[in-house]
Amino acid sequence: MILLAVLFLCFFSSYSASVKGHTTGLSLNNERLYKLKYSTEVFLDGGKGKLQDSVGYQISSDVDVVLLWRNPDGDDDQLIQVTITAVNVENVNQQRGEKSIFKGKTTPKIIGKDNLEALQRPMLLHLVRGKVKEFYSYENEPVGIENLKRGLASLFQMQLTSGTTNEVDISGDCKVTYQAQQDKVVKTKALDTCKIERSGFTTVNQVLGVSSKATSVTTYKIEDSFVTAVHAEETRDFALNFLKTIAGKIVSKGLHCACVLQLAEHWQSIRKHLEPENLSNAQAVSSFLAFIQHLRTARREEILQILKAEKKEVLPQLVDAVTSAQTPDSLEAILDFLDFKSDSSIVLQERFLYAVGFASHPDEELLRALLSKFKGSFASNDIRETVMIIIGALVRKLCQNEGCKLKAVVEAKKLILGGLEKPEKKEDTMMYLLALKNALLPEGIPFLLKYAEAGEGPVSHLATTVLQRYDVSFITDEVKKTLNRIYHQNRKVHEKTVRTTAAAVILKNNPSYMDVKNILLSIGELPKEMNKYMLTFVRDILNFQMPSSKMIRRVLKEMVAHNYDRFSKSGSSSAYTGYIERSPHAASTYSLDMLYSGSGILRRSNLNIFQYLGKADLHGSQVVIEAQGLESLIAATPDEGEENLDSYAGMSAILFDVQLRPVTFFNGYSDLMSKMLSASGDPVSVVKGLILLIDHSQDIQLQSGLKANMEIQGGLAIDISGSMEFSLWYRESKTRVKNRRALTTVCLAFLSAYQKAGGNALAWRVWDSDRGAIEGQFETKYERLSTGRGYISRRRKERLVSGCELPLHQENSEMCNMVFPPQPESDNSGGWF
Repeated sequence: MILLAVLFLCFFSSYSASVKGHTTGLSLNNERLYKLKYSTEVFLDGGKGKLQDSVGYQISSDVDVVLLWRNPDGDDDQLIQVTITAVNVENVNQQRGEKSIFKGKTTPKIIGKDNLEALQRPMLLHLVRGKVKEFYSYENEPVGIENLKRGLASLFQMQLTSGTTNEVDISGDCKVTYQAQQDKVVKTKALDTCKIERSGFTTVNQVLGVSSKATSVTTYKIEDSFVTAVHAEETRDFALNFLKTIAGKIVSKGLHCACVLQLAEHWQSIRKHLEPENLSNAQAVSSFLAFIQHLRTARREEILQILKAEKKEVLPQLVDAVTSAQTPDSLEAILDFLDFKSDSSIVLQERFLYAVGFASHPDEELLRALLSKFKGSFASNDIRETVMIIIGALVRKLCQNEGCKLKAVVEAKKLILGGLEKPEKKEDTMMYLLALKNALLPEGIPFLLKYAEAGEGPVSHLATTVLQRYDVSFITDEVKKTLNRIYHQNRKVHEKTVRTTAAAVILKNNPSYMDVKNILLSIGELPKEMNKYMLTFVRDILNFQMPSSKMIRRVLKEMVAHNYDRFSKSGSSSAYTGYIERSPHAASTYSLDMLYSGSGILRRSNLNIFQYLGKADLHGSQVVIEAQGLESLIAATPDEGEENLDSYAGMSAILFDVQLRPVTFFNGYSDLMSKMLSASGDPVSVVKGLILLIDHSQDIQLQSGLKANMEIQGGLAIDISGSMEFSLWYRESKTRVKNRRALTTVCLAFLSAYQKAGGNALAWRVWDSDRGAIEGQFETKYERLSTGRGYISRRRKERLVSGCELPLHQENSEMCNMVFPPQPESDNSGGWF
């Protein structure tokens, strides 16, 4: 876990108040004026940063406290007046010297004359049994000034006995624990329990989210029955759950700089970085993230004007940014701009839909907009299918965010399930299955079982792959009974892609003893390549120590299931799982399954990458290449159940838990022959664009009264395309998958103050197939007042991360040696003979 930023909040107040004879709190003398010293400081830096490298400020003042009234029936009921005087603002880093932005500046110039006057007006506190019962201040005071006063007031809350209670202060209604000792009282506030209205949002999936840890400790020092000092410290740690590289930008909240660019001007300043040839650079992603921040404050008319004026080369990237902004104005603008009845903007429509699918915090209005579009007409059936697939993705994200009962979600669920129950067109079945693959509705499992067992080959295979994505709790005994019938072909003959997928679902979801035994006994009676695949699949479960490995080992103790004849089958098919990275709290895994036909032609290749973090997981990517009906190329005999399959090859992908619309390389014999005669196929794009992966915004009310806002964004520029090349002369085929990407993470933290202090840290990683990964970090820290000079420091580091090799199954190496045999060593002894 990497710490993104730490906010240190410190108060110090030196005063004397009697606690003798009291067990609930402070008791002030009405014949005395209490002169107190108060200071609060706040700074922000990286988790391992040093104070001298941080940015921040310190506010110090004198505080006068007098007792105005005490309840004659008990001195635990008091009304006191608190007045702040002699306010001073300075840099938290005293070593900055001449570089300090506060040098030569007076407090009225820093925070404003009117604000200073408001801060120095007295406030009244009604204390009952050591707690602030009421807070009184002047009307129409600036919110920031009133919060600073409330922060100071919270220091007057205390009790002198150990115990746990609830207190209300500037942080909200919080659980606090007191530990009373002879010379001090320590109050620990559980900030995660504070009940207070907060604005903000975060990414739905925890793996791409942000974790935070907050602590608040206040120490009351007691000498001779008097409280002599109060020291409070609040620390907030923020960590990105998944990425190792981090970045940050810190500015004050509520201040505006006259030099801020308008939306159109900012777009023109970054436009060149978003041209197609620059998308695999980190600068493209950072420009994309910065533009999203501008879009979130822009009006619909401004956004629409830029969309209409842009050229077609950069327009897809602009659509990515506008959609990712996820504001009502940006949604209205993009929907007004796109015409789904026109075939001239198919690329833009697809980019919009995929950006919606990857939305970090979608709302009901976004889903309602897609439902409305789906009911209309389309120029492209592919776009219509994509709309339905993305509707499924939005349903799942909204349900994960406790939005399953929203009207739009209920309508979408009925649409998906109704389409599976009675599809208007037979070809729509695949579309609704893909939507269910994203939505993962428990109510859809009966339909999946029906299509898996009784459907035609492609439909049956898709239905079983959808079941693979469900959590283990949904794979009940009834589901396993159906899958067992499919695998053992009790009712009809199935393709081996369907049978192997059914077996995988059974073996990875708490299989029973008989489930495992029957599957193991079938090995040896299956077609050759299916035998080999099932054998390597079982071995992979054992080697990787998956949950079902214990049950498999129990069954293997029986000689009838574990013998040489069964476990010595040959073939080229394989299944392998390994770790990319592993730690006590997180892990990244990869798996590659390759299933061949009996004639040696690739039937299915399935590459998966998962990221695990605690109990959360993220299906980072899946690339599946499928081919069928190619035996006629080499005059081979098809396997059982595959005699009448049409020639087909295509690719399907899952990216960050979102199933994308599959693409087709060729479909049908005539299309196949045209690819063969042309000897090459043009690359087919699976997904291309800029993706907002991480999007976190959080308002933080600090106990000093200051406010902070933490914003973290992570973006990815990605281009995945695939092609299949055929040569009639050499009777061979080549499958190519191309992947280019660049990743950038930006962290922004806003501290509310009258000083503009902050930093800009940018982390990036660019992948290149030839050079490996280029990883770097650029950090800028600055402090600036609304008037006057500023302080800036910059750091940059960059390194080339060499690529790594990950092991696959041994059969994969043997096949590579057959295709690319080792060259014989040349004889360099000399001589023409």
